[in-house]
Amino acid sequence: MALCGGVGAMALPGELIVHIFSFLSDRDKLRASAVCSRWRECLFYPSLWTELKLRVGGGSTGGGSGSEQTPRLEFLMRKFGAFVHELQLEFAPLDGYLGPLNGVESRMEPGENDHPFPARWKDAVNTYLDQVLCVLGCIRNNRNLQKFSLYGDTCILQDEGILDTAHLNQVDQGGKKIKEIQQLLVEVLSNSRQMKWLSSAFMMGVVTPCSLASLSNQSAGSLEHLSLLDNQQHCLVYPVELERLVHLRSLALNFCDFTSEMCRLLAERENAPLHRLSLMLNGVALETKSLDCTASEDDWKALVRQSANLRVYVMALDVCSQDLLRVLKPSLPLERIHLDSFTTLVTDGNLELIAQQYNKTLCQFVLMRDDIGFPDLSINRNEDPLVLLAWRCVHLSVLIIHGYTVWSHNLVAISRLRGSSLKVLAVSEESIDFDPEQGVYMEGDPVHNLVKEVSLGLGRVWHPSMDSNLVLSEPTQHFHREVQSFSLGM
Repeated sequence: MALCGGVGAMALPGELIVHIFSFLSDRDKLRASAVCSRWRECLFYPSLWTELKLRVGGGSTGGGSGSEQTPRLEFLMRKFGAFVHELQLEFAPLDGYLGPLNGVESRMEPGENDHPFPARWKDAVNTYLDQVLCVLGCIRNNRNLQKFSLYGDTCILQDEGILDTAHLNQVDQGGKKIKEIQQLLVEVLSNSRQMKWLSSAFMMGVVTPCSLASLSNQSAGSLEHLSLLDNQQHCLVYPVELERLVHLRSLALNFCDFTSEMCRLLAERENAPLHRLSLMLNGVALETKSLDCTASEDDWKALVRQSANLRVYVMALDVCSQDLLRVLKPSLPLERIHLDSFTTLVTDGNLELIAQQYNKTLCQFVLMRDDIGFPDLSINRNEDPLVLLAWRCVHLSVLIIHGYTVWSHNLVAISRLRGSSLKVLAVSEESIDFDPEQGVYMEGDPVHNLVKEVSLGLGRVWHPSMDSNLVLSEPTQHFHREVQSFSLGM
């Protein structure tokens, strides 16, 4: 209906303005709220903010440094924290500091732990602690919270050996803020009434082995997805806590924490079957954690019998070949595997095992290596193991490779074997090599010929990948995001 007399949008009823604004992104809503008081009143109507997704910190991706974003975060959480239904936050207080981390100035050797904590790291961690306190403090009494997801990249500091108890004490003397954070999380979980999704990945000092016990009985009965990942040495989930989660359908844990006892419990319970299981195995963790207590072949068989639709996603970071062979049990229903390394090498035997055991279930295979030199997995074989994997794994739809030599003729063979069903074939340009003997019999530019042949095989235009995002510099963040999409697809 047209507006008469040139009154304009101000004449519209508030309910209609709210409906129109519901089509805006969160960023545009905030911008529009500055137009006038009427719009501001309508834009902060609770129904417009049932879902909130934020990335805090990072000069390049977050619109300013972490400390500069704290006032905005506080404003949003004060406004919406008490009633938001879905809250997803990624804390990136270290983004923008990562460049110096790889330089001589910030590299710290063993024995240097007594040196003063660098000011840039102290500011970053202090900002992180304050922001976590702000978020948890504003949602502590929210009984309508259904989806709560946190990700923090402070694991980078821990992996580099820069952050330890002594350093953390320089920021948080006596652990006062850490204890307050942990207590606030207890209040959030105990006050929740309809939690369906709970995820905390690499959040320094937030989750403890006792945190899950504080989850209210109502939320324990409604929870469908649980993801607790950290670089800590102790387990964050005890089997006894899983008994309360009667409708749990998706679970993400550190691989060493998925014990034989836990697997048997999930196999024996008469509740909802498990549909998705995501496991992260860090080779560094194996220095202090053992694989001896993890699920056995018999345990996996029992779990699959109880959960016939179960699919598993495994990421292995710098895991040696021998440990991979111990981890990859025949009955494990593997759908996705991501092998990422710097110091270790994936062998042709590992690929052979994966191709043989998971030929009916494997859909996504990611093989990454970030080091000088590109080893050739087919050097001692008549057939390239990647070609054999593509041939045997009939449901393979995603293949991403960087850091290993892929011969051009083998890449063509892979494209022809899987054809259009291979939705993603991403191979970094520097990983591709050409057989000089083939150049004698082929005319034209070899790269052009490769692009043409692979495109014909896939039935679509294809090019060697030059996107740096495919060379994953943050594998833990990639795992966290893949777990989200993997579990949503159950």
